[in-house]
Amino acid sequence: MSNKNKNKDVVVDEEVQVERQNDLETTPTEETENIDPITKLQTDLGKEKDRYLRLFAEFENYKKRTGRERIELFKTASKDVMVSMLPVIDDFDRALKEIEKSGDSSALLGVELISNKLRETLRAKGLEPIETKTGDTFDAEIHEAVTQIPAPNKGLKGKVIDVLETGYTLGEKVIRYPKVVIGQ
Repeated sequence: MSNKNKNKDVVVDEEVQVERQNDLETTPTEETENIDPITKLQTDLGKEKDRYLRLFAEFENYKKRTGRERIELFKTASKDVMVSMLPVIDDFDRALKEIEKSGDSSALLGVELISNKLRETLRAKGLEPIETKTGDTFDAEIHEAVTQIPAPNKGLKGKVIDVLETGYTLGEKVIRYPKVVIGQ
């Protein structure tokens, strides 16, 4: 190596050393020099404990939230199956009305048994009908109005005149609103 390069390296090294020394001189302040090392460690320990507690609380909240989401998922996991079974229940209702008209009591009894068994099985899985009957006050939050007809009397104005389809809930969620005809 030439003398020029050696001198250059020495100058650079001296500059780096001067910068390091300046950093060391400016880093500790009078306050940190006067703090007892034990107090400093206790402060650091307090900060780490706080950080740990916050992280632990965040993890506990995460566990609770995922647990609730999982339970909700299990409650409504069968929603698609239940929605696809609703037309079958409607068909049973129509069949029961037609068999009643025909007067065949043995056929009526057999279809009623099958219908009741299906309804009880679905009820055990959380499917519940929404009770709506003629004369109930129309509520847009609960009912789906299909049409309006002139009310037969003033008492039925703004009330349910006929229920076309029964509504159902699965757990606490409505999966089908009752379709009704209201009086105008």
